[in-house]
Amino acid sequence: MSVLLGIISLVSLILGIYLSYKKGGDVPNGYGVAGLLACVFSFVGLLLGIVTVKDKAYYRFFPWAGVILNVMSLGCISMILYLGSML
Repeated sequence: MSVLLGIISLVSLILGIYLSYKKGGDVPNGYGVAGLLACVFSFVGLLLGIVTVKDKAYYRFFPWAGVILNVMSLGCISMILYLGSML
């Protein structure tokens, strides 16, 4: 589940950045809401990934992949907020 949440959040962020670039920065409020939902998905996915990594009954690849994807998504959100604050 954490892998799916990480993929959803990364895809929505990349799509939002691409569409924002294509419109020249004049974007509707829905892109911001998508970014907020991506942030929520990333936090939930990161929590699920960390809990699953600690459990020995699961295969190791998918929990670690979920943690990495969600950390990448949170890093992307952090970078967007940092660059936006510099304007």
